[in-house]
Amino acid sequence: MTDPRHGLDRKAALGGLALDGGGRLDAVEVAYETYGTLNPQASNAILVCHALTGDQHLASAHPRTGKPGWWVRMVGPGKPIDTDRWFVICSNVIGSCLGSSGPASIDPATGRPYGMNFPVITIRDMVRAQAMLLDHLGIETLTAVVGGSMGGMQALSWAATFPDRLRACVVLASAARHSAQNIAFHEVGRQAIMADPNWANGAYYDGTPPTAGLAVARMAAHITYLSEAGLTAKFGRSLQNRTAKTFGFDADFQVESYLRHQGLSFTDRFDANSYLYITRALDYFDLAEEHGGHLANAFRASKARFCVVSFDTDWLYPTPESRSIVHALNAAGAPASFVELSSPFGHDAFLLENPALDRVIAGFLGAAA
Repeated sequence: MTDPRHGLDRKAALGGLALDGGGRLDAVEVAYETYGTLNPQASNAILVCHALTGDQHLASAHPRTGKPGWWVRMVGPGKPIDTDRWFVICSNVIGSCLGSSGPASIDPATGRPYGMNFPVITIRDMVRAQAMLLDHLGIETLTAVVGGSMGGMQALSWAATFPDRLRACVVLASAARHSAQNIAFHEVGRQAIMADPNWANGAYYDGTPPTAGLAVARMAAHITYLSEAGLTAKFGRSLQNRTAKTFGFDADFQVESYLRHQGLSFTDRFDANSYLYITRALDYFDLAEEHGGHLANAFRASKARFCVVSFDTDWLYPTPESRSIVHALNAAGAPASFVELSSPFGHDAFLLENPALDRVIAGFLGAAA
């Protein structure tokens, strides 16, 4: 008989969770999906952690947009994360808006959406909720935790917080802390949302959401996911559906039209308050700070093997950030592999077609059995 806990569009009620900021969620819900089959020993599970605006729809169609899963090129039968071999789990982080507990969830104390009464969360809080989900699924130890960008931060936090629960850790296009530049870009996005008159201090769920502010936040962030070379190659200074400049403020250039489309389409699937909470969790992330100011201390108890991958055109989390992680792993005596891959796509490279990345992940996970 198929375990009803496994499959697509699942939700688990997991009880209470104390948070790093001193708050508490008395009733945590986590939305998740699983792919493949858990073996009788529950020893073939891989947790894939999503990035800031990602979700649990890893390799299945998104229910709101109808688009394929965000990593369907990587996860599936015969793919680098092979669901004929591995039982793959992906959960929506707490604070988000695709079914896990977040600002749009109902506060049991009021019967209304939390809004800005939702407690501030951290990356480590997200990881603790994922650990509760694994308990719910009857999985003690993971073959690997895999993540890119914010997902990579979760993977690092897994190794530091639950060192006995994973045998391997894959960190793609990520960092062990948010830089001042990262925080600055996020603050621009948050201020765009909060300046939208429809934001209403987060209490907009019965009215009109702050789509204009959220769209601008997405536009600003999306620029950081790309590279100058990629933008130039794709758009250059080409005009959008016209032969001459209008000398006005319409989207004269293709790149302007592209960013506007990215911003508006994002508002159809994401909650503005969730954007505030998750970007704040990212900004607070500093793994060394959590371990006495020394990053190596975060990994001293870990028995996992690590694979760290950066991309040469990623200026959001550039290669030196990955090298600092590897240096800390070496100092802690943890086995670590590192590679910088070439791609024109900037930070988003880990999501896009890259045969070299496929080989790295398939080979590393193959050795993790």
